[in-house]
Amino acid sequence: MLVALLILVGILHRQVGALVSDPRLQTWLTVFVSVMVQAVPFLVFGVVLSAVIAVLVPRSFWARALPRHPALAVPVAGVAGVVLPGCECGSVPIAGSLIRRGVTPAAALAFLLAAPAINPIVLTATAVAFPRNPEMVAARGGASLAVALLVGWLWLRLGRTEWIRLPQRAHLDGLPRMTAFWTACRHDIIHAGGFLVVGAMAAATINVAVPHRILHDLAARPALSVLALAALAVLLSICSEADAFVAASLSQFSLTARLAFLVVGPMVDLKLVSMQAGMFGRRFAVRFAPATFALAVLVAVAVGTVIW
Repeated sequence: MLVALLILVGILHRQVGALVSDPRLQTWLTVFVSVMVQAVPFLVFGVVLSAVIAVLVPRSFWARALPRHPALAVPVAGVAGVVLPGCECGSVPIAGSLIRRGVTPAAALAFLLAAPAINPIVLTATAVAFPRNPEMVAARGGASLAVALLVGWLWLRLGRTEWIRLPQRAHLDGLPRMTAFWTACRHDIIHAGGFLVVGAMAAATINVAVPHRILHDLAARPALSVLALAALAVLLSICSEADAFVAASLSQFSLTARLAFLVVGPMVDLKLVSMQAGMFGRRFAVRFAPATFALAVLVAVAVGTVIW
């Protein structure tokens, strides 16, 4: 397919040149390539490091490290998300393993939400994407951790055992160490990389196809802009190592709206909901996702209002 495409481009080089010379397409390509070039190194590094940790750190370690009291285990599990520099795709099976090993579901869910949002790779990528707004790093980390803890405590208070289906097996169990490592790398890079490409294309399309007047009108309305970017985060399903670069490209919107995009994305999106439904059951997903989305938007707005 690649060879055929190259031959086709060679034959139709004049037509392709005329097409690429269109200013709108040049703008689209500029935004798309800039997002990809900035995001790919963080994505690759995060995937590899996540696979190393998933293979070398025994899952039983988390059960031993957490306090026995469920209310205390939630914040400890949430803060433990710092040591998992990977995307949200990897946190779902690890959270399932924690529950299967006897960790209280509330703590495992706090870890699931915090890990892809407050780890050093994601925060570093956020700092690179927002060089003129370094406070975005603290805002994202603080808001994401607060949401993870609130959801964990909420599940501890209102969650029921019959709502969650205990996972039977994690996808890396039983594999040799190196096989597990390469399996984790392939899985995360294919899924996260594919969603990154889709997200970059969507961001470029928004910048080109949507009239700037509409974007500015929407961005001028604080409530609508926050909800719009929060919903966009759900639909785009971008990997957490790369979403900061997409958010930075949406410069028409306020920092608070873009903070909502960054807080919601790693916690609630289409791929996560489907993965959670497969891991924990549909009864869990239909309750967990809406509650997480609502809390993420409220906390992001509160943090953004205080900082900006």
